[in-house]
Amino acid sequence: MTSAVTAPGALGTQVKSGWRLTPRTGVSVLRAEVGKGLTTQLAHPIAHIVTLVFTATVYLGLQYVIGQGTIQHDLLPQTLVGISGYWLLQFASMVMVADLVEEKRGGTFAQTQLTPAPLWLIMTGRLITASVMGVVVAVVATLVPMLVTGTTIPLKWAALVPYSMVLINVLAFTFMLAAFALSSPMIGVLQSLLTSMVILLNGAVMPLSLFPTWLAVVARLLPTTMGVEATSKVLFKDESLGDIWSDGTLPWLIAYTVALALLGWYVFVRNHRKALRDGRLGQY
Repeated sequence: MTSAVTAPGALGTQVKSGWRLTPRTGVSVLRAEVGKGLTTQLAHPIAHIVTLVFTATVYLGLQYVIGQGTIQHDLLPQTLVGISGYWLLQFASMVMVADLVEEKRGGTFAQTQLTPAPLWLIMTGRLITASVMGVVVAVVATLVPMLVTGTTIPLKWAALVPYSMVLINVLAFTFMLAAFALSSPMIGVLQSLLTSMVILLNGAVMPLSLFPTWLAVVARLLPTTMGVEATSKVLFKDESLGDIWSDGTLPWLIAYTVALALLGWYVFVRNHRKALRDGRLGQY
């Protein structure tokens, strides 16, 4: 009687040789990853509710400070566009980074390296989860101050083009933060610092047009700022997509978004390879 002994790594080889990436298997992986992520987030709704209440209170408090004890209703529509971009970034990055850090500490993220599914597909599923949570929270958190203050924002389909760029560069920046989470134990501090800069400089406190020239230049280097500026031009200045294209706003926004996406992917691939090489992927 003989027994077969599977050599280390042979099982993974067998699995990989029997699994191929097809539209069907790709959708299955995405469905599983998104389902897992949403289940994890919805298991603790109180934390999200508390954060929502806190951030909405902070936003209204900042408006009272800017208005010296009163709310400047003429500034609210534009700042609400800015704060929606901030909330989108805050919650998307929180979901992405928190899940990754937790799995990295528990060792379950290292186990994903054993799956035959490519890493980019798994991370795409995580980005979808982050975007769903971010969009839902941003919509709710924007509607609450609108109802409290009786503010309305004009709806224009053309504004969806620059605002879609806001979502894309938020996800690109979130992906970059995830890359830093693979190698830095200070990712929580870094995330808080960067998102705090965004809420102060992306138009959530006051419109970018009221900033000094030098500060407006610095603000445009942060995620969401140029997208919020372009969206505000369409919504509140009656500019068309052709107008914001001809004045350079939309081309710069697209270039910024593409550059941020490429940079985020490069940093993630680099840090991931380094973590695998150093054996630190399951350590923190």
